[in-house]
Amino acid sequence: MPFLLYFGRKRSWKRDILGGAGYICRMRKKLLVLMAGIAGVAGPVQAQFNTVSTVPSRYRVEVVSADRDNVATLPGNTLSVQDTLPSAGDAASALPADTCKHVWIERYLSVSYPLRRMKINSLYGYRKDPFTGKKKFHNGIDLHARGDEVMAMMAGVVVKVGQDKSSGKYVTLRHGDYTVSYCHLSRVLTRKGAAIRPRDVVGITGSTGRSTGEHLHISCKLEGKSIDPSVILDYIRSIREECVAALTEL
Repeated sequence: MPFLLYFGRKRSWKRDILGGAGYICRMRKKLLVLMAGIAGVAGPVQAQFNTVSTVPSRYRVEVVSADRDNVATLPGNTLSVQDTLPSAGDAASALPADTCKHVWIERYLSVSYPLRRMKINSLYGYRKDPFTGKKKFHNGIDLHARGDEVMAMMAGVVVKVGQDKSSGKYVTLRHGDYTVSYCHLSRVLTRKGAAIRPRDVVGITGSTGRSTGEHLHISCKLEGKSIDPSVILDYIRSIREECVAALTEL
């Protein structure tokens, strides 16, 4: 499937970040071409997860459609991607097809998975501690990784960069009322106070701190309280599925 192959291709994300606006323009052009072939594909395109967790209903992504405004939000409307989008009945008459595609592509590019390939090794919640063998609460999710670039999932700001015995080298990003920490990194590639965009590389995965092997540990807090990071992955998936479906109908 060309769409998936494109996003699975290895690239130099550092060069793309330095490219700035030129990078986004290239992405738009390629996506316009690639989306043309989606109509013949059965079912929505999405990242392949080896493990899918159950997210409590109070944290589920809510997609709201009202007239010409389609808003996909996380709980409490504290983090959202909002654009003026044509409804299905208006798509052909209200706005030119190229304009509609542009808006949907911008929406698609507003989110990103943290790794190019997603495989969840350990879920959020109680589990057997790999060091002590005792039951202990795991405050995040662990993703399989091998020297991979870690990307920002949404626009935001870097609020903390550091290293400790537990998390190893880590980066904490703020997205609205949500904070996301990437832990056990081998390298940090950003600084505190830096503004970030989706797909900006903030670090390289590793096994620093309290770790039995290389992986990416992601923890998430909403207004200071720990929540399952899967809620953000579900949010990203909902945005992408919505955009792919809309572009298929254009």
